[in-house]
Amino acid sequence: RTPPTMTAMADTILLLMLAPSAHALLGLRSISKIFMGPSSSVGRGELYSDVTQTIGNTPVVRISNKMCPPGVEMYVKCEFFNPLASVKDRLARAIVEDAEERGLLKPGDTLIEATSGNTGIAVAMVAAQRGYKCVITMAEPFSVERRRLMRMLGAKVIVTPKAGKGTGMVRKAEELAAKHGWFLCHQFENEANWKYHEKTTGPEILADFEGKRLDYWVTGYGTGGTYHGAGKAIKAARPELKIILAEPEDAGLLKSGIGQERNEDGSPAATHPAFKPHPIQGWTPDFVPKVLEDAPSELDSELLPIPAAAAIATAKDLASKEGLLTGISGGGTMWAALQTAKAAPEGSVVLAMLPDTGERYLSTPLYTDIAADMSEEELEIAKSTPSFQLIPGKEPVLQA
Repeated sequence: RTPPTMTAMADTILLLMLAPSAHALLGLRSISKIFMGPSSSVGRGELYSDVTQTIGNTPVVRISNKMCPPGVEMYVKCEFFNPLASVKDRLARAIVEDAEERGLLKPGDTLIEATSGNTGIAVAMVAAQRGYKCVITMAEPFSVERRRLMRMLGAKVIVTPKAGKGTGMVRKAEELAAKHGWFLCHQFENEANWKYHEKTTGPEILADFEGKRLDYWVTGYGTGGTYHGAGKAIKAARPELKIILAEPEDAGLLKSGIGQERNEDGSPAATHPAFKPHPIQGWTPDFVPKVLEDAPSELDSELLPIPAAAAIATAKDLASKEGLLTGISGGGTMWAALQTAKAAPEGSVVLAMLPDTGERYLSTPLYTDIAADMSEEELEIAKSTPSFQLIPGKEPVLQA
């Protein structure tokens, strides 16, 4: 099409300047795409009062034919665009704001939560911004970089024994909260968790796909908040859409059909009998979360077990083929989406959630075969020119 003239652009912008500010902002964003192309930068049109206001509105990105099967379209919603790089930023903001509104928190209070890492990082961020103290309990096997990130944000991290699994870190958080009078976030039982996804994540997806086809939505579960809340919003607007729920093949809690033993407050009373340790951190603790169990039956999801090796391999493929750096859980969700796409009718559109960033997994199996030192191929490249060589067993070379 013929590009618009600069005069036409100026006339349009002048009209928008006379319009109400909200309409003008939306119009200017549209104008930027028409006149300057989608890659042009016009800013967000907003100055944020604090970092928690930047949570959400994460982008949906198309997957290329390097990974996408022929005859279908695949997209991913990149939750690592949240300020602390995971979907759990939403949960932390939701729980803290809900507690503040209900008068359960006052200045100087302490937040405490049991977490595999992402929720703890998010809670530590919100606590730092709001001026609360923060204590996190985390089971020993989870990546050490997560502990350091939480401590960087000012949190105290209490590491619990590996043998206690997820229920052990939950028990420890409960004990500490009871003894010291701290506010326990209860991410696995707190309704503010899924309600925030119903209010934000789901509507964001619906807005991005407005007027477009969307046949499958694929997600995993940690607390179940994304699945429950976003799924509820999406299904209400698009009842024909199919939801695929992924869980580790090694920990098929839902697949087992066995119910979860609970305490009166909804927290787990014991480890689920179907649980086995798995490397997909952030997914499927050793119990079925109450938030997940309470999800409405109308979601009518299809359960898909995820092999751990496939999750790791797919996360690596997303990085090396698409430039999308996500964690093992993101790889698992994408693997489920790929299996769904391969079996879907021609023309189908599949959306998968990528919950967090791959930088959070440096000490996990995701990076086992990613070396820090130069490979033979890299050494050959280094030696292909004479200057600034750092070859093992030889003196460093600066100028040739």
